[in-house]
Amino acid sequence: MEKQYNPQQIEQSVQQYWEKNKVFQAVEDASKEKYYCLSMFPYPSGRLHMGHVRNYTIGDVISRYQRMQGKNVLQPMGWDAFGLPAENAAIANNTAPANWTYSNIEYMKNQLKSLGFGYDWDREVATCKKDYYRWEQWFFTRLYEKGLVYKKNATVNWDPVDHTVLANEQVIDGRGWRSGALVEQKEIPQWFIKITDYAEELLAELDELTDWPEQVVAMQKNWIGRSEGVEITFHVEGSNDQFDVYTTRPDTLYGVTYVALAAQHPLALAAAKSNPELASFIDECKNTKVAEAELATMEKKGCDTGLKAIHPLTGESVPVFAANFVLMGYGSGAVMSVPGHDQRDWEFAQKYNLPIKQVVAPLDDNEKADLSEAAYTEKGKLVNSAEFDGLDFTAAFDAISQKLVSEGKGNKKVNYRLRDWGVSRQRYWGAPIPMLNLENGESVPVPAEQLPVELPEDVVMNGVISPIKADPEWAKTTYNGQPALRETDTFDTFMESSWYYARYCSSQNGDAMLDPAQANYWLPVDQYVGGIEHAILHLLYSRFFHKLLRDEGLVESNEPFKRLLCQGMVLADSYFRTDENGKTTWFSPADVETEKDDKGRIVKATLIADGKEVSHGGMTKMSKSKNNGIDPQQVIDQYGADTIRLFTMFAAPPEQTLEWIESGVEGANRFIKRLWKLVQGHIDSGVIADINADALSNEQKTLRREVHKTIAKVSDDIGRRQTFNTAIAAIMELLNHLQKAPQESEQDHAIMREAVIAVVQLLTPVTPHVCHQLWQDLGFDTDVEYSGWPVADEKALVEDEKLIIVQVNGKLRAKITVAADADEQSVKQKAQDEDNVKQFTDGKTVRKVIYVAGKLVNIVAN
Repeated sequence: MEKQYNPQQIEQSVQQYWEKNKVFQAVEDASKEKYYCLSMFPYPSGRLHMGHVRNYTIGDVISRYQRMQGKNVLQPMGWDAFGLPAENAAIANNTAPANWTYSNIEYMKNQLKSLGFGYDWDREVATCKKDYYRWEQWFFTRLYEKGLVYKKNATVNWDPVDHTVLANEQVIDGRGWRSGALVEQKEIPQWFIKITDYAEELLAELDELTDWPEQVVAMQKNWIGRSEGVEITFHVEGSNDQFDVYTTRPDTLYGVTYVALAAQHPLALAAAKSNPELASFIDECKNTKVAEAELATMEKKGCDTGLKAIHPLTGESVPVFAANFVLMGYGSGAVMSVPGHDQRDWEFAQKYNLPIKQVVAPLDDNEKADLSEAAYTEKGKLVNSAEFDGLDFTAAFDAISQKLVSEGKGNKKVNYRLRDWGVSRQRYWGAPIPMLNLENGESVPVPAEQLPVELPEDVVMNGVISPIKADPEWAKTTYNGQPALRETDTFDTFMESSWYYARYCSSQNGDAMLDPAQANYWLPVDQYVGGIEHAILHLLYSRFFHKLLRDEGLVESNEPFKRLLCQGMVLADSYFRTDENGKTTWFSPADVETEKDDKGRIVKATLIADGKEVSHGGMTKMSKSKNNGIDPQQVIDQYGADTIRLFTMFAAPPEQTLEWIESGVEGANRFIKRLWKLVQGHIDSGVIADINADALSNEQKTLRREVHKTIAKVSDDIGRRQTFNTAIAAIMELLNHLQKAPQESEQDHAIMREAVIAVVQLLTPVTPHVCHQLWQDLGFDTDVEYSGWPVADEKALVEDEKLIIVQVNGKLRAKITVAADADEQSVKQKAQDEDNVKQFTDGKTVRKVIYVAGKLVNIVAN
């Protein structure tokens, strides 16, 4: 055995053992309780960052803990490999996205292995490989046959130079992030999946996800956005045209003074043919962003269409405006505007000198609504609303809705903010959408026997147009002997990440998307770990996909993930200089030397390269832009994987931000060395004895009690509470006791052996390499991963004696030891008999003696 802790040697040897013995291979076993632990798979960007390390360490700790509980554990890993970043990197590096992606996967896989994560690599998937996306394509064609897939024109952000659709975040100041061209709003054919058909179920079953963070559940509920309202029909004056609007505030209907249409609404487009001003406005709206958040803050603009709408209840004419804050993609593309009681409508009315009418007043007659200052948006009682005056919101909602329904001018309706999932993307590096376009304009799915529709990987990227769009030959095919063209759009990458968790269950199956027996053994995932940034779309689409898989008969469960843990970000110090031109340069923390005050605060930072000062930018999220990312490989090379794992689990609770502090990393390394020294010292003693509980001294019983209290606490902290930092703190505290414990008698050695065995087992999920080695050095020929989890001995936890704090007038004056079952009077008397206590009570009158059972005596004297 090694006398000195050598992490590089130990970790390499242990990792070879795991691989050779397939320690983490998961096989279905109906006789054992399964546990499926999954961390969100990474995009193969080239290198792991500390966010990855934290995410995967948390998942690995949970997996190893559950394995030691005797469960059959599955912990797989794969690669979310499609997406636009690969195209950009390929262009920058003059290569093909496939080459760049596969090279990165290889490098990152080795990084994951070097960190000792216990993955079943036999189940590895890469979403860019045809054996994965083939089944995604097959499933899409099944959804099409069920009527859950359709094609329609949709308004998108269109880059006229790159000829591609841009996500909202790729539009910067109205321009394409890569080309710099002014982005247009354009209608193009897009494929959609009917997630709205499942909106009610997606919403209702959130209440069953009791082990999800409340914040995530709330975010999903808000995104689905269920509302109850009324769909109202407005007729256009002087024509047979009409349009519908949806409102959750029918109580304000009498306050409508204008209506607003989307610029692309058919009525607005028709009116623009004879209205140059309107046509110009509609053209201007092509540059409007489609993000709801931006719509809320941008300047509200409009143009009178010249049309008049007939109020459905009063019969009055109200003007019809085209407005930039109304989008065709949301609802009917038309809204009724009530400037008296909606702030957006109020601002628009003020700008265009439109009437503002009050129809809702405060319930309290002593309060007034001043519509000259702002809209009154609270719910109250109706005024200026004909026979409905005086009704409160609920009564008015029902009464006005009923009148609209009875007159055939409206219907009660449940609406959702959620929109159908647009899955079409115009980029190349994605799974081809398995649809064929026929000469007669019809679209049909690619026959199952012709799947997968393979994406060519040996391509040249020109940075402008997708290679499969640029190559007309790629699209050419036949359908029933007739010419046809393949769809050249590819899937949104959320498609791949929405079902990967299920494919892990049957990743080797070449004949089916899933083997129901395998899938139903492992699913649902018992523990899912990932960042809060995926709280809405990824999790919502995965939940939706799971229900589609269920309805296809491939899985039985309703939800994919039982328990969710969202880990916090990793922060690090940042350093910069700003030159005379205002340009800021950020420097890596590894290139900076710092001086700190006695409280650990940075008071001076110097760039090592030139010895000149740099400014401290504070603790910020690790990022390329701030150049403050810490390369995990450097830490592994210097301290070992166990140190980085221990630090990330100990430095903060998992859901909170973690500050990367070098001294903390060094402290974690010192702790492992202390553990190593303690265990090796015990082994060197050569004494192996059994504990005789009846022969233990009080001091020995106290130490043994600390051992078993720690076992109980760590078990609860990891298993139930998932507060890994407090679990590690408890082990560190126990180690302090053990280092001070005498090793003189045979029973001293027996307690120490029980203790170090327990500590090694308790730390195995966190620092598996060193614990594997220590377990072997302790003489066990089994694998610590399968040694079981230590169980606290209830008898050892029973206290024979209690340590009581004695205070006089609230100040500590003594500590006494009493029998655990000592009565109150005898404890009080013993406390008052202490010499140091008498010094502060002699000559004084004892007014009161307060006893907190088993903890404290406070004597009040004056």
